[in-house]
Amino acid sequence: MNTILSTEQLKQFQEEGFCIVKNVIPVALLERLKDECQRFMKEKDDEMDRKGVEVDEINHKGKRYFIALRYKDSQTMQELIFGKELEEITRKILGEEVYLFLEQFVVKAADKGMTFSWHQDSGYLDFEHKPYLSIWCPLDDVTEENGTVYLLPYSDAGTRDRIDHRLQEGTNDKIGYFGENPGIPAILNAGDVALFSSTCFHRSGSNQTNKSRRVLLIQYSAEPILKASGEPLYWAEPFIQQGERKKEVPA
Repeated sequence: MNTILSTEQLKQFQEEGFCIVKNVIPVALLERLKDECQRFMKEKDDEMDRKGVEVDEINHKGKRYFIALRYKDSQTMQELIFGKELEEITRKILGEEVYLFLEQFVVKAADKGMTFSWHQDSGYLDFEHKPYLSIWCPLDDVTEENGTVYLLPYSDAGTRDRIDHRLQEGTNDKIGYFGENPGIPAILNAGDVALFSSTCFHRSGSNQTNKSRRVLLIQYSAEPILKASGEPLYWAEPFIQQGERKKEVPA
């Protein structure tokens, strides 16, 4: 019987927009994911060097990275994204239809002051869509000192709906919550995960330690999320359709 996501955790997710699940990613796979993250960071640095820039969208060289849409170049990423652990989680939260929407490594470099402001993931989409699921997978132990994520329960935010966000000059961040609530810090070991809805407000602090804070963020939707043209916004990769698994882990 599958027991990765308990009934109590699922209830918290449904009522407050998030929950924490321990010991999801196997240790050997975690180490390989760290190597993949470093590989993609090096590629992003080389790309910014070629462009002659220090900031590329919301990437800040040597400070903060958001490296997306690379899973097809990484068998290791596919093993996690389409593995049995995340299959169980996504089935319980999203149901009989599950699509991979987006994956990205999110890195805060050592001793850097970059934060990420209060936002909903849905706030970065400027059209109506069903809320989707974010699975925040730290590759390093995360604390308040190294910039973990802070989550704002629906009951504190006063809404579970998508809110229009404002663009913050200088960082290209979007902000949707301006209250005083500091949120709940996710204190996790590498291999634990935080699950939150795309309408759950969250933020992260700066990394004040001498080591990088690396996270793999994986997002799944219950239906393809499409542009007005009918093309997928990012991915619309079927994982589960009509209850049947459609994507297998590569051998």
